[in-house]
Amino acid sequence: MSIEVGSKVQGKVTGITNFGAFVELPDGKTGLVHISEVADNYVKDINEHLKVGDVVEVKVMNVEADGKIGLSIRKAKPQPERPERPQRPRRDNNRSNDRNNDRQPKENFEQKMARFLKDSDERLSTLKRATESKRGGRGARRG
Repeated sequence: MSIEVGSKVQGKVTGITNFGAFVELPDGKTGLVHISEVADNYVKDINEHLKVGDVVEVKVMNVEADGKIGLSIRKAKPQPERPERPQRPRRDNNRSNDRNNDRQPKENFEQKMARFLKDSDERLSTLKRATESKRGGRGARRG
C-alpha cells in the first residue's frame, strides 16, 4: 500500500516529543503528527491526548522528496457539516447612497483637510490646557 496525500490510514504512535508524535504507518514507514494537528483545540501538552502504543487514524497531509511524511489526526476526523445560514434580503445600495447624498453634499479634499485641521487644533488646545493645569500652569510665567 503506497502512501498518498489525502488518504486516511491507521497507525500506531511510536514516539512522542514536545512538538508532535511519530506514527508508524502500515507499510513500515513513520510519519509525524505535528502538535497543531492533534486536536481541534489548543494542545499545550501532547501527552494529554496521545500515549505511545495508541492506534490512531491519520490523514496524510504531505510526502516530501526526502521521505518525510506529514500527518494529521485532526483532519482525519469527519468534519461536522455547518448549517447553512438563512439568506437575508439585500439592501438596494443605490437607494441608500441616494439618501446619504441628499443629507450631505460630498466634501472635496480641501474641505476634509480644513475640517481635520480645525478638529486637530481644538484637541491640541484642550490637551495643552489640561497638561498645564496639572503642572501648575504658572511655572513658566515668572517675571
